[in-house]
Amino acid sequence: MNSRVGTVGDLSRSIGDLSRFSINQMTVKQLSLPELVGACVELGVPGVGLWREPVQSYGLEASAKLVRDAGLAVTTLCRGGFFTAIDPGERAKALDDNRRAVDEAATLGTDTLVLVSGGLPAGSKDLHGARERIADALAELGPYAAARGVRLAIEPLHPMYASDRCVVSTLAQALDLAERFPADQVGVTVDTYHIWWDDTAPAQIARAGAGGRIHTFQLADWTTPLPEGVLTGRGQIGDGAIDMREWKGYVEAAGYTGPIEVELFNDGLWARDGREVLAETAARFVEHAA
Repeated sequence: MNSRVGTVGDLSRSIGDLSRFSINQMTVKQLSLPELVGACVELGVPGVGLWREPVQSYGLEASAKLVRDAGLAVTTLCRGGFFTAIDPGERAKALDDNRRAVDEAATLGTDTLVLVSGGLPAGSKDLHGARERIADALAELGPYAAARGVRLAIEPLHPMYASDRCVVSTLAQALDLAERFPADQVGVTVDTYHIWWDDTAPAQIARAGAGGRIHTFQLADWTTPLPEGVLTGRGQIGDGAIDMREWKGYVEAAGYTGPIEVELFNDGLWARDGREVLAETAARFVEHAA
């Protein structure tokens, strides 16, 4: 165990203010949902961001009851999106899946469904067309979500993911899409990992805040070298190049006062004991972002 962390019991007494801290389920995906809930209660973590696949495996209603009975807030549900297919049948299938995701979010008691919008379809090089198909999907899903008390939060991903996962690469692009719709339907996810490199991002955070469109704020650090495949390159807070307090300052100046969710995809963290990783992550949050 990392000597910096101490035991979970020690941290529960001494870690500091976790009132805004939320742990994204993917950060400690080695924990089952009951194990995650139990560790959060022991440590004093008030919120969790859940993922659809493990929730479905445990059972939607059972998951909602487990988290509710433990007194935890579900800060987000990940993920919806993947709207860029050209084939009409594939697009209809994606819309149906996103309606299910909205319903799942409502059942779990979260008001925020995070969207990863989708990459270029096979053989296509048309970024503009792909982004317009996202707008078409949002036009259908926004009212459906709002009627169920759920907001759609477009997450811009780092440009290295533009071809295969998300053609929305900047907060400006995300807001250009979101602002076509009411703020209670569509806003954005501000994730340090994806935007820290962009010197226009602080101004876009202010723009998002002015419109009431910062629906969630997520932290992960940037460390290099990136692993093969790059998906699992999100560094533990404090291990990389990002000044977390600087970015927290930007979102707070824009009026955001909600939960701060730590979402890490990291093979090294996943290979460790999940309860220790949770405790370490909470400690790093207090050290670098509280």
